[in-house]
Amino acid sequence: MSTAPDLFDQWAAAATPAAQAAQVPEASEAPAQPEAPTPTPATPAALRRAVQELLKNGVLEQAAKPPLFRQLLTEQARVNALLEPLDLRLRVDDVRGLALVAVAADFAGEAEDDDEWTHPLVRRQRLTLEQSLLLAILRREFLQREQEGGIGRPVQIAVDSLLPQLEIYLGSTGSDMQERKRLAALLEHLRGHGVVSDVDAQERITIRPMIAHLANPENLQALLTQLRALSADSTGNAT
Repeated sequence: MSTAPDLFDQWAAAATPAAQAAQVPEASEAPAQPEAPTPTPATPAALRRAVQELLKNGVLEQAAKPPLFRQLLTEQARVNALLEPLDLRLRVDDVRGLALVAVAADFAGEAEDDDEWTHPLVRRQRLTLEQSLLLAILRREFLQREQEGGIGRPVQIAVDSLLPQLEIYLGSTGSDMQERKRLAALLEHLRGHGVVSDVDAQERITIRPMIAHLANPENLQALLTQLRALSADSTGNAT
């Protein structure tokens, strides 16, 4: 007569891996997990530095920082993609070796008052009449020297040569010291806008290529014409 299996034998058999596998119901197929988005490639460090340098001053000259300028020149499409959310774009003058930031053509500012910001990151440059006059004279000199010597070459000019041109429009103060002091103050202000260099030991300045893009030539020519007319009127009235 056979004996019934011992209860402990049944527990031991149930604990074997084979038995456990038989007792575990077949697992249902796990739901598909969404694929992780492909990470966007990081901007190379050299290009980040070039864009940061460009945004710091709004302009980058090849003569000053050739490697950074080369980065901007070869990666224009990528730089514009980085600037697009800011409503800015890159403008490159490779002949003069100049890269500068410009407001996108389709940007529509919200400010209606001229005293407000025209762009959140770009403030309108305001010049006095005398500063605008000197800017027009310098731009004319710059373009004339380029026509004579070729585009892309440094343009230097003696400070003394600017005095007679200012006198044509502003008149003479009667004091050489006062006229030199006035010119020095105007040049110092424009230097802050990246238009000219410091006065060197030979009393010369370098007109920077930025001036070719800084002002509208039609507006500057109209300014010169208006000032010439005013000067002629004042001379006629004085006689």
